[in-house]
Amino acid sequence: MDIPRPSQAKAKFKKRLIYGLAAVAGVIAVTVLLARLKPAAPTVERNLVWIGEVKRGQMLRQVRGLGSLVPEDITWIAARTQGRVDKIILRPGAKVEPDSVILLLTNPDVVRAAADAESQLKAAEAELANLRVQLESSVLAAESTAASARAEYEQAKLRAEVNEQLFADGLVSPLDLRLSKVTAEQAATRNTIEQKRYAFTKDSIEPQLAVKQAEVDRLRSQAKLRQEELDALTVRAGMSGILQILPVEVGAQVQPGSNLARVADPRQLKAEIRIAETQARDIEIGQTASIDTRNGLVAGVVKRIDPSVQNGTVTVDVTLTGELPRGARPDLSVDGTIQLERLDDVVFVGRPAFGQERSTVNIFKLDPAGTYAHRSQVQLGRSSVNTIEVVSGLQPGDRVILSDMSQWDSNDRIKLK
Repeated sequence: MDIPRPSQAKAKFKKRLIYGLAAVAGVIAVTVLLARLKPAAPTVERNLVWIGEVKRGQMLRQVRGLGSLVPEDITWIAARTQGRVDKIILRPGAKVEPDSVILLLTNPDVVRAAADAESQLKAAEAELANLRVQLESSVLAAESTAASARAEYEQAKLRAEVNEQLFADGLVSPLDLRLSKVTAEQAATRNTIEQKRYAFTKDSIEPQLAVKQAEVDRLRSQAKLRQEELDALTVRAGMSGILQILPVEVGAQVQPGSNLARVADPRQLKAEIRIAETQARDIEIGQTASIDTRNGLVAGVVKRIDPSVQNGTVTVDVTLTGELPRGARPDLSVDGTIQLERLDDVVFVGRPAFGQERSTVNIFKLDPAGTYAHRSQVQLGRSSVNTIEVVSGLQPGDRVILSDMSQWDSNDRIKLK
């Protein structure tokens, strides 16, 4: 006999429903948990990044630039006249003195002009000497005539006085007395005229000689100029130092004003440092500097700041106050560091590769364990060569990554391995 069984469909449906709800609840829970989890941080090799520590204290502001050593005393020797290079005596690198002959030029026209000027001067000097003799002779003649006129006047005067006494005694007629007085008056007039003529002749010597002397002086100056041009064909150093540049060769034609050689004193050098124009605004004359010659450091002082900008840089002249090391010579490449100011009690950090002065940047700051680094916004202030002031965003003791982290711009957190 068959016994009827109760239906199991309802129980199976209920069981399946419970399993389904449990599965949905599990999926929802897992989704919520995954949503709450932070994304996996990319891993960065620790030895590939530059980590710096934020500090508080004194910060030295400096700017740095490349440059070269330049002589302070430089002389360019220029051609006085047109000529042809006949012979080169010294080559660049030679030590020279003021009278050292560097090269010889030739120009027949200059030689002829110097000879003509010298002969004209000698002729003028001879004419001046002849004129002086003639004038002195005329003065002597005028003096002799004046002396004769004075003697005749004295004789006529005495004769008139004698006749006047004789007339008083009745020994001379009135006519003879009158004649002697007229003769004395005539002699007096002639004496006055001759004395004036003598004085005029004597006083006229200097003006006449001055005119000829001026001509002689003009010819002497011209002869001196022509002689200097002749002497300039023998090119001399003019100073003690080293012959640096000789831009001509034998046979070359040179024009007046052409540079023939450059001489410099290697004992007196200065540094010309090129500073980026964005960093040169705080440089002032008198600030101290340090010049690295790659063979030692030399102290210096800023003496000149070029007012113009060339290729994005400003040229700063630094006078060297310390002793130059061995091997220092003109055109030697150097590094210059100029001290701007000292900042006391400031928060600073090593200068990041991507941070500019007075800007706001994002920097990865390490956690206390040093395993993870989180992106932080930092405001920067005044900068130096290797350090920069921190205005806000970091505290002394914080460690930050100063390397270029642009490839992780999309991540707010990284893991150091």
